[in-house]
Amino acid sequence: MKFEDYSISNTIKTNLAKNGFRRPTDIQFKAIPPVLRGEDVLAIAQTGTGKTAAFAIPVIHNIQQAKLNQHVQGISCLVMAPTHELAKQISEVFVSISKNTGVKTTVIIGGVDQDPQIERLKTGTDVLVATPGRLFDLVSQGHLKLHGVKTLILDEADHMLDLGFIKDINDLIRFLPQKRQTLFFSATINKKIKKLAYSLVNNPIRIQISPKDPVAKTIEHQVAFIEMDDKRAFLERLVGENPEAKILAFVRTKVRAERVKKAMERVEIESDTIHSDKEQAERDLTMQRFKSGALKLLIATDVSARGIDIPYVDFVVNYDLPEVAENYVHRVGRTGRGNQKGKAVSFCSTEEREILDEIESFLGKDIHRLEIDKNLYKETLDFTKDTDYNWQKLMRENERELKEVKKKRKKKK
Repeated sequence: MKFEDYSISNTIKTNLAKNGFRRPTDIQFKAIPPVLRGEDVLAIAQTGTGKTAAFAIPVIHNIQQAKLNQHVQGISCLVMAPTHELAKQISEVFVSISKNTGVKTTVIIGGVDQDPQIERLKTGTDVLVATPGRLFDLVSQGHLKLHGVKTLILDEADHMLDLGFIKDINDLIRFLPQKRQTLFFSATINKKIKKLAYSLVNNPIRIQISPKDPVAKTIEHQVAFIEMDDKRAFLERLVGENPEAKILAFVRTKVRAERVKKAMERVEIESDTIHSDKEQAERDLTMQRFKSGALKLLIATDVSARGIDIPYVDFVVNYDLPEVAENYVHRVGRTGRGNQKGKAVSFCSTEEREILDEIESFLGKDIHRLEIDKNLYKETLDFTKDTDYNWQKLMRENERELKEVKKKRKKKK
């Protein structure tokens, strides 16, 4: 089936064709019809399978038809996303698909001045894409009226619960019409999310794509056993051996992200970080540079994992293994998107062996072991440009020299 066979407006079909959309992905094929019919949907699909378009296409069509019949007043669709980057990317998809349809999209996020956002809202919008914090601020200040919302979409719902937004989401429901369409889209689901989802939806259509394998087949997975203090030398080597590759490295904390960046600076590798302590303008610039390929190495925290939709990411490096097994899926899903192939390389230290077991249990399969023999491991540490390692190299050389001296003395005796 092709998009041109769907009962959607010709304008949307034209926009899809211009953006390279020819045939629907599995999640789009299964989700578009029920969303068009106004049914509630709970959809679970791998990262990178086209979930955003799966809800954007039918929602835009429904709003366009309602506007033609003058049945639209105020915000028709509210999309909630956990991160600034994801909210902006969802907005970009809506804008791209809705060109020339008369459907207007606005994005509001925290970390920037709210006054320009309030002014934009005054001009009217049909689709509002928002992060929870800024959304609740503007609702409580009276700048946002949500009584006309006909469709509520929670994207990456599980991550919003991880960030503690469940109370805010429940509070938000009070401002929405009781009769509405509710859509949940995520790559993973757990008992908490399932309970929340079923408390908010009405006889939902449940869609689950590839439930036996939560990660795309286009991704090649490898794990290498590398001690915590040695990881930066191996990241240096990976970058050095793949100079043209776009590499996204995930670490556990914001502080660690900055430390890895400094380690890369010492070996003359340009990199940048993205995490919640960065100003929004700074994050936008970093993302833009990484997207264009001007920046080859981006170091991110888990909070950013859901908001990074960059084409042609060659490697995802789990510099630190994620503490929550489900986050492995969201991290590695930044590569191998669509029909593209990608590699996920994990650095596992002795302290992280239990986490690896949990990840493999969650995946339902073992991750391929990348064997590093002792000579290669030692060579990687010896030839790093990092001055922090040079002293180790010198110590080893001194030890060898001392051994040689001792041997010669024994011979003389």
